[in-house]
Amino acid sequence: MVLFSPDALNPGVRKREVFAWAMYDFANSGYTTVVLTAVFSAYFVGAVAGGTEWATFAWTLALGISNAIVMFSMPMIGAWADQRGAKKRLMLVSTAGCVLGTAALSAVGPGAILLGMVLVAVSNVFFAWGESLAAAFLPELARPDAMGKVSGWGWSLGYLGGMLALGLSLAYVLWAQSRGQTAADFVPVTMGITAALFGLASTVTFSLLRERANPAQTTAPTLRWRDALRQLRATFVQARGYRDFMWLLACAVAYQGGVAVTITLAAIYAEQVIGFVQQETMVLIFVLNIAAALGAFAFGYGQDRLGHKRALAVTLLGWVVTCVIAALTTTKGGFWYAAAIAGVCMGSSQSAGRAMAGLLAPPTRLAEFYGLWTFATRLASILGPLSYGAITWASGGNQRVAIAATALLFVGGLLLLWPVDMARGRARALQGGAGR
Repeated sequence: MVLFSPDALNPGVRKREVFAWAMYDFANSGYTTVVLTAVFSAYFVGAVAGGTEWATFAWTLALGISNAIVMFSMPMIGAWADQRGAKKRLMLVSTAGCVLGTAALSAVGPGAILLGMVLVAVSNVFFAWGESLAAAFLPELARPDAMGKVSGWGWSLGYLGGMLALGLSLAYVLWAQSRGQTAADFVPVTMGITAALFGLASTVTFSLLRERANPAQTTAPTLRWRDALRQLRATFVQARGYRDFMWLLACAVAYQGGVAVTITLAAIYAEQVIGFVQQETMVLIFVLNIAAALGAFAFGYGQDRLGHKRALAVTLLGWVVTCVIAALTTTKGGFWYAAAIAGVCMGSSQSAGRAMAGLLAPPTRLAEFYGLWTFATRLASILGPLSYGAITWASGGNQRVAIAATALLFVGGLLLLWPVDMARGRARALQGGAGR
């Protein structure tokens, strides 16, 4: 418990609440690790879609559609949560939706392309809603000068959750393969394992984490789904007064697009380009999660001392190196080097971005502004993987060209990070946090 120092927490926040909040990262990371990265993605392309040239594009299209839904709905959901003091309540709904959607993926077999696309899209929408709502708790828990540290605790514990889900899945896969079972037999079971772990681990969060936000004293009508676009536009118009936050959003669209490529296509690239078999891929992703956990934890402390902007810039340079190595290497050993660097950069870049968003958002509108952060990251999750899939399809299946092009997203992130002034942005956030 030494790591959860009271000096890092806001007055009245107990250590167990921070642990409960971090446990949500632990709970939901199994979904991204097993479903999006290590197991179901490669299974969908290779077995469900039969490895056709358009299979990778179909996978990225399903994710793109789900991310578009999240983009246009999350700012409205965030505003509603702020208005009603209901972040925790909505997190419970989104968690149940993702758990059920993940469990339903066990029904997807070879040839069931449309069913697989629909269920991945549905589960990913619920996952993203819950992730954004959980992020909005961060500024309520951590002091401004320790937000990177506390964010790093969450991300590092999250990667441990991903490793647990993947480790249990890998153990079952090895057992099933020893009995001659195929992917169509054992992949559905891994979906059940992932769903069960998500549901079970998240009970810690819902049992111990407090909802501190109070319902707003307002006569404004309750937001409805048809108001989503109107609310999104209004939030963006108001957020334009927070220019450093807006520069950070633009930066996130670029670099998170590259991160999304790694999350959703690493297993596909490893198996179809480098020649990994499924159990090798799962071990690779397992080790990548270890590196990501260490990166998130170390950079969580480092970014508070080094500076959030500088720490993020270092990780983006690391991502550029990762893409170059992955595009050039022809051996499994070379790809292991790229994966190790990617792991460290993945945890640290995502942790840094989440902490920076919390510092630059007005304190009374955290869920709403984190809704904009989710809009940016989900736009990135459309542009990154879809461009990768389109380049792969257009080049006749040449994924090396696609991964090389991904490096440009991280270069763009570096250029868009340059104008961000954290001191100016924090002062503006506090000035705007006094009221609506």
